[in-house]
Amino acid sequence: MTMKKKKSIFLVVVLAVLLAACLTVDALLPGYHIAVTVIKKATVYALVAVSMNLLNGFTGLFSLGQAGFMLLGAYAYGVLTIPVAKRASVYQYFDGGSIQFSLPESCAGILGDAVGPTVGMLAALLVGGVLAALMAYLIGLPVLRLKSDYLAIATLGFAEILRAFFQWNALGPITNGSNLLKSYPTFTHATPYVLLSGGMIAIIVLLINSTYGRAFKAIRDDEVAAEAMGINLARHKRLAFVISSFFAGIGGGMMAMYMGTIAAAPFKSAMTYEILLIVVIGGIGSITGSILASFLYIFSSEWLLRGLDSGTFLGISAPSLFKNGFRMAAFSVIIMAIVLFFRKGIMGDRELPDLLDRRGRKHKKEAAEK
Repeated sequence: MTMKKKKSIFLVVVLAVLLAACLTVDALLPGYHIAVTVIKKATVYALVAVSMNLLNGFTGLFSLGQAGFMLLGAYAYGVLTIPVAKRASVYQYFDGGSIQFSLPESCAGILGDAVGPTVGMLAALLVGGVLAALMAYLIGLPVLRLKSDYLAIATLGFAEILRAFFQWNALGPITNGSNLLKSYPTFTHATPYVLLSGGMIAIIVLLINSTYGRAFKAIRDDEVAAEAMGINLARHKRLAFVISSFFAGIGGGMMAMYMGTIAAAPFKSAMTYEILLIVVIGGIGSITGSILASFLYIFSSEWLLRGLDSGTFLGISAPSLFKNGFRMAAFSVIIMAIVLFFRKGIMGDRELPDLLDRRGRKHKKEAAEK
């Protein structure tokens, strides 16, 4: 059996085990359990981290606008899926939502739980992704002429402007201004989040392994050499930016599902920094690293270290030490340790099947030495 087939079988087995574990968790635990909550949030962060890695790690474009594209996806999902019967209560400060977004009743609830003539859940996620991609194309025309830190500052500024724009009361009939969007359908269990995020990440992996992905890597490694080989730099940079934003928009819609309510305030620069931190911890240029780091980050911050803010941790009661804010201090120390001992992140630029290949080469070397 060739190594490529072994890698494929290994990957399928790992994914099947993870899916079975997720189904078991959903079967045994209620939707509000902390384990289910961690899985939901981690899968959302994994998708957004992989989308950022596509741009930063595989194309070499340093963008910090991910939170802005997530904001677009979140609001698109919320606005399109709020049932018509509940719009009056949600938009109570804006004439009950005088602007309606609905399709014929035959299109209602496309593979989702939307009530009334509203766009279904999956369709709304895709609309959010397309909206984010369209916005990325428009701002990418001038912004992608910049490089390095200048590109990061420009995209970060775009995200902050967009967040303030969505809180503008003049857009109230659509975005509900600074008030919450709520009463839209969500998934109770974690399995739908895992399937959605896994499907989107699989598409990104296929893209990276295609000719477009090789062109992105060539641009990352050496723009001059890539252009000499006939790669259109402007076109491929714009393509990577648009694709990354599309999946960030879908991630934003899934974040709206997870949170249960939507407001522009949480989608600030700190969210982008969290995602960037996950990419760095996992390994710039590693899809597997981004996924692993997402789960480790959310598990540690939302569950494992939560006791450090409540006075008791691992059975040790120390209210004077374990108080509000200590959790983030301890988490910062852990991150510093990871950066010190794993300079290229947990996975570096490797993927999970590569570990199998490395172990196989090690065994062959040991056998040859004997």
